[in-house]
Amino acid sequence: MSGVIDYGSLMHRAMRSLIQQVLTDVAETGLPGQHHFFITFDTLHPDVEIADWLSDRYPGEMTVVMQHWFDNLNVTDEGFTVTLNFGDSPEPLYIPYDAIKTFVDPSVEFGLRFESQEDEDNDGAAPAPVELRHEPAIVEEKEEAPKGDAEVVSLDSFRK
Repeated sequence: MSGVIDYGSLMHRAMRSLIQQVLTDVAETGLPGQHHFFITFDTLHPDVEIADWLSDRYPGEMTVVMQHWFDNLNVTDEGFTVTLNFGDSPEPLYIPYDAIKTFVDPSVEFGLRFESQEDEDNDGAAPAPVELRHEPAIVEEKEEAPKGDAEVVSLDSFRK
């Protein structure tokens, strides 16, 4: 034992396990009530699998919405696959938990944000702890925006 408890890594593992459990429940029984998810992930993560046109359009990070229509949700210990609709074009995605930057369920004002080592100026220390947020600040690109012209929209304006 190193003599130091690595709380940051323990929290990351626990929160990713929480996401896995939530997605497993949704895969088995569907989304309950008004629940829906905004999941932002690193499109450059080596294990992410998305269509080339999506990685070209979102070079760095992408936010997907799981709400009204999604299909083929399959959850594993390392990540999940899901088919989402992009302008009447269903596309399968594979998102490993390690690529997730934020996981938000705005219906209950629940959100997780994962800090990466690049976000911290800690000279190689363990990953920063997860931050729980009651009022998540998530932005999403509008689907109507022409390729290359992103418009950022704050979801806070749609809160009840």
